[in-house]
Amino acid sequence: MRVEDFDFYLPKELIAQTPLASRDASRLLVLDKKTGDTSHKHFYDIINLLSVGDTLVLNDTRVMPARLFGVKEDTSAHIEVLLLHQFENNCWETLCKPAKRVKIGTVITFGHGLLKATCIECLDEGIRVFSFSYKGIFYEVLDKLGEMPLPPYITEHLNEKERYQTVFSKVVGSAAAPTAGLHFTKELLKKISEKGVNICYLTLHVGLGTFRPVAVSDVENHKMHSEFYQLSEDSAKILNETKKNNKRIITVGTTSTRTLETIANKFNGSFKEDRGFTDIFIYPGYEFKAIDALITNFHLPKSTLIMLVSAFSNKSLIMKAYHEAIENKYRFFSFGDAMMIK
Repeated sequence: MRVEDFDFYLPKELIAQTPLASRDASRLLVLDKKTGDTSHKHFYDIINLLSVGDTLVLNDTRVMPARLFGVKEDTSAHIEVLLLHQFENNCWETLCKPAKRVKIGTVITFGHGLLKATCIECLDEGIRVFSFSYKGIFYEVLDKLGEMPLPPYITEHLNEKERYQTVFSKVVGSAAAPTAGLHFTKELLKKISEKGVNICYLTLHVGLGTFRPVAVSDVENHKMHSEFYQLSEDSAKILNETKKNNKRIITVGTTSTRTLETIANKFNGSFKEDRGFTDIFIYPGYEFKAIDALITNFHLPKSTLIMLVSAFSNKSLIMKAYHEAIENKYRFFSFGDAMMIK
């Protein structure tokens, strides 16, 4: 299976640069995953597509202001550091630019010395591990010095940082937002709950996979970066009851999908309290064990995310739906419109 098979032409003007004034005012393309039938709605109509007893699964990760701009202590060269994953003892896995200037022992300072990072390990593809030193509380220092790590295709300034957070974000640790969740408002979630739809949460901290392009020609040769996830006992109980009652599990976003599929694979199709790291790569041919429907955004050409949604439906129907979205001038990517595959 070739990566090129997942390519499509997207006019640049359809890449959403800013969020809409109202989160749930975005458009919603509804796709029947088996027949390919589509309908066009707005996101606030999602409540009419959910049934009593269904379970909506949300990723409650919170984005860190993870992009830091510093200088090398010895040469004053400018270095950009993106925090990806925290180890013990103030050590972080990061993505550096330009990585070739950062060797073991390199010291980078941020904010005129408020934060210092010493490189302790050099890995492939621009990955560096740093040991950080600072005074006070790390996340308070990060709030002062860090910037939201918006994807490179967003070139306009984001005036409100909270618009790159979901309204239910809670657990700090992501390098990017779980963007399908950006469409929900607290009021919409309240209405969904009052209808009798279960809402449960899990956590997957979005890491390098979001920023790493597929660099191989054959899909099967791509390696996903490992990301931390956790599912509570309460959420696992809700999910198992949903399956038992023959109701639908509807994931919001590819991150929630990958987490539940990881756990369902681990526990023979059921759910248990669990935490760990997943590098699951879902592409056509994969047999889903956990989910029944998926709410997601429109994804980049040749990305692992469009491969995942193609696996959930099939590639030809997804490509047809994407072309329909382009013809109807849907907004694409992080701040763009949404799609429900059911």
